[in-house]
Amino acid sequence: MKEKEPIFTRDFALVFFAQFLSGLVMNILMSTIGEYATALGASSTIAGVATGIHVFGGLISRLYSGSLLNQFGWKRVAMASLLMHFAAGCCYFPAQNVALLILVRFIHGLGFGVASNAIMVIGMASLPRSRYGEATGYFMLSGSLAIAVGPFAGGIIFDLFGGTGIFILCSIASLLSLIFMGFIDVKAIEPGGAAERPLIKDKKPKGISAFIEPKAVPVSLCILFTSFGFAAMISFYRMYAASINMAREFSILFPAYAAVLIVSRPITGKLQDKYGDDVVCYPSFAILPIGLALLALRPCLATIVFCAAAGALGYGTMISCLSAILNRSISNERRPFATATFWACCDLGVGIGPMLLGTIVTASGYRAMYLAAAGISFIALPVYYLLRKKSVIAEPGICAGS
Repeated sequence: MKEKEPIFTRDFALVFFAQFLSGLVMNILMSTIGEYATALGASSTIAGVATGIHVFGGLISRLYSGSLLNQFGWKRVAMASLLMHFAAGCCYFPAQNVALLILVRFIHGLGFGVASNAIMVIGMASLPRSRYGEATGYFMLSGSLAIAVGPFAGGIIFDLFGGTGIFILCSIASLLSLIFMGFIDVKAIEPGGAAERPLIKDKKPKGISAFIEPKAVPVSLCILFTSFGFAAMISFYRMYAASINMAREFSILFPAYAAVLIVSRPITGKLQDKYGDDVVCYPSFAILPIGLALLALRPCLATIVFCAAAGALGYGTMISCLSAILNRSISNERRPFATATFWACCDLGVGIGPMLLGTIVTASGYRAMYLAAAGISFIALPVYYLLRKKSVIAEPGICAGS
């Protein structure tokens, strides 16, 4: 009997925690920087800009990250961008006015976008092919846990120690992420030994391929629509809870999300490996819209918990499942571009979603907004079906290279 390839190696642990800590920083700040900006005298609109501007910085840098990774080497770019991530985090301390705060947030987003892509590329390339769905599930848990833990931890630290406490915590976390990445060995997985050769000007992809991977667009469209639904869930739940006097009940949302995610992630990964993508994808695409619709129509403790589970099984699972689909069918040379494409679409949904859905809140209220978000996130299901039917999204077992 053939021995299973190991998942939990030394490098897996290092890249897992590097990803978790860098993501934790951004999610802690995402949940608290608006309150900090308000304390500096910003209006609600400007506080919203300060909160979301890092997404656009990350979106811009992701589009260039593929070329940077292939030209200068995966680890070099990871270390440089994580250093920028750490340095930008330290700049929050002297940013004592709103204009400086917004500038720091944008620069922080630039560093995070490249760093996140570099860590993801290295992590996905190092996973065992024979257990790719399961291994991807475990690895992607790092980012998902950052989403779940960040807002919860950030709120507690901000209430106890204010902005200074938040910035100290984020500086420590980003420094640890940099240190963990420094110990990772990429020689066996990086194409062409880029980390070892002198810096030379490689032959660069031209046209659209210099920024994105066209083969990654179909899968990325699916996560784009799903991200809209998840953005609605995390961006407006506190205000929705306050509007219907259910703040206590809604406090369970993210602990429940984290609990379901931790329990379900190993199971869904194994199901994907054993029975194929569709067994996981179709239920996951369907459950998030159902959860959002129930939250709009019948808000109570039961539907709040169900919506949290739907977020974990929908968005959380699809991040992992679609990443596995994408990365198993892409060559290492094009992996940085595919990763950039996928996460740029994810950022686009999370960043633009609240802005567009916020106009619905103004016009028709929170319940109408959640119903609209349910409809948008449901679009991912027929899109996936059509693309799979036309074989645009590859079936399991098809691999373009490793």
